[in-house]
Amino acid sequence: MKPAHPSKPDAERLADEAAFHDEAFGQHIRRNAWKFYRAASSAYERYDELLARAVSKGSRALEYGCGPGSSAFELAGRGAIVDGIDISPVAIDLARATATSRGVGARTSFSVMDAEHLEFPSESFDLVCGTSIIHHLDVERAYGEVVRVLKPGGVGIFLEALGHNPAINLYRRLTPALRTEDEQPLRMEDIAAARRYFASVESEHFALLSLAAMPVQNRPVFARLSEGLQRADRAVFTALPPLRRWSWMAVLKLAGPRRSPPADV
Repeated sequence: MKPAHPSKPDAERLADEAAFHDEAFGQHIRRNAWKFYRAASSAYERYDELLARAVSKGSRALEYGCGPGSSAFELAGRGAIVDGIDISPVAIDLARATATSRGVGARTSFSVMDAEHLEFPSESFDLVCGTSIIHHLDVERAYGEVVRVLKPGGVGIFLEALGHNPAINLYRRLTPALRTEDEQPLRMEDIAAARRYFASVESEHFALLSLAAMPVQNRPVFARLSEGLQRADRAVFTALPPLRRWSWMAVLKLAGPRRSPPADV
């Protein structure tokens, strides 16, 4: 995957991303959209579970994309030393303030940084993670930088939106103000591309049938219906793997960083 406007200079693309997210965090323009994510709660639960398994006291972790909802605070609470980066200065200010208020300021450090050109030394981290961040980047550059900064036994864990489901893509076209013009949800070939950079690539898929619960999310029946449909999603994705491409979200676990990626895998 490449940015939506490959002819746009990198500096302009990054400036546009920073400006959009400064406004998004400062004005809370996505607040009304978060309710839809309740239908994919199991994806976030699985992501959090994998993060908890990946760190121990003294682990070094890097989070792509930070703000008041960052995972950095929970990781630091588990004893990890966490660096967080974001292209948005507003997001970084909010992350720093939240870390202080939650008592983990001493174990966290937040910086404005381009995720495609990290400023950290090679082999610095046991974990690199992020939610809905890879699809804002040039995927090949992003994978390459994750590999570079991971320690040999390190792991990358990401939660990402996918771009195959026609209904979700229609919603995206109808709500352009909620996203940047350069971001593109991941496609299955983007996940496959990770195999050039990692010896092990695992993807777990979420939210297909559970999308049907969205119309009743404000009713008492929602919790039970959503839980049942999310269980059905797990069964469907296990029995019929080709349907995974129509899922809304995927949790990626990338292990075995390849220092010299092969041309084809």
